Amino acid sequence: MNRKAPEAMPPALNRRRMLLASIGLAALPLRFGRAQSLPPLNPKLSGDLYPVHDPCVIKAGDTYYVFCTTPHADAPAQLPWYRSRDLLRWDRGGHVFPDLPAWAQQAVQGTRGCWAPDISFFNGQYCLYYACSTFGSNHSVIGLATNSTLNPADAGYQWRDQGLVLESQSTDDFNALDPNRVVDRDGKHWLAYGSFWTGLKIVQIDPLSGKPVPGAERHSLARRPKDPDAIEAVFIIQRAGNYYLFASFDFCCRGADSSYYTVVGRSKEVLGPYIDRTGKPMMEGGGTLVLAAGPGEPRWRGPGHIAILRDADKDYIVYHAYDSAHDGRPTLRIAPLGWTDDLWPVAFV
Repeated sequence: MNRKAPEAMPPALNRRRMLLASIGLAALPLRFGRAQSLPPLNPKLSGDLYPVHDPCVIKAGDTYYVFCTTPHADAPAQLPWYRSRDLLRWDRGGHVFPDLPAWAQQAVQGTRGCWAPDISFFNGQYCLYYACSTFGSNHSVIGLATNSTLNPADAGYQWRDQGLVLESQSTDDFNALDPNRVVDRDGKHWLAYGSFWTGLKIVQIDPLSGKPVPGAERHSLARRPKDPDAIEAVFIIQRAGNYYLFASFDFCCRGADSSYYTVVGRSKEVLGPYIDRTGKPMMEGGGTLVLAAGPGEPRWRGPGHIAILRDADKDYIVYHAYDSAHDGRPTLRIAPLGWTDDLWPVAFV
């Protein structure tokens, strides 16, 4: 794969071709320009890297923080967090909640933990969205917790639960899971979310409360046709005049048998339409591959549920993958994210 020949693709694109082939997308064109090439980080990561599932990330001062889905073993404490000064060495910190919020237990009977957090900083406070549900159900809720600091040594450190943000019932055609807060170029705030059913949605939220504005309309962003209808874990960023929508396709939570992979589409407007590199709308199942397990990487399976860290002039894609060498445990992974000349993201794993 690394042999040089006059007509050979660069190694990163050879690897991408292998990944495409492994999920049946080898026919997609690979007309890449020169991607910003950054050195991989994954081989250098150390410390408390697992169990980390559905990570989100933020930098506060000189420290990076990762929050993730609550493992069963952590109950009753909820939403563990990790920290690092260099993105390489990670130490486990604590938990956001000492136990599952009572309102969530009442809203969704049988829920056992908080899932898929999303961290952001607005109006002088850190906003942590999270979801509660039961596996395979769309009777789900999204909640919000806030804090003035992420440093537990600070006297002002205290997570305050702000309660319900969104809810879906079993009679709905959407699922209130996997939240992601977005601010558009006009300064409007939005919450994107969704898992399976009719796909990914977005709703306008009030910048101060972090909850939907009265009468807010729900918009559709992306979906997949049936068999499978597996799409979730939306994450949206702005870059170079475009909005980029990242999503996970196929199935997580099966250890080393997980088939998750990550795709992207882009749009000039936050509400879409999001189109992949071949011109296919994401509302019709489109999506350009960013991250997948391939035949050249047998150990790390099902990479997905990503977050994007914008750190000065560098971008990173933060995600979990299942370690087939250690019983499929979900593990924190971080890859630099480069950009091609025609403005498409490339993960350097």
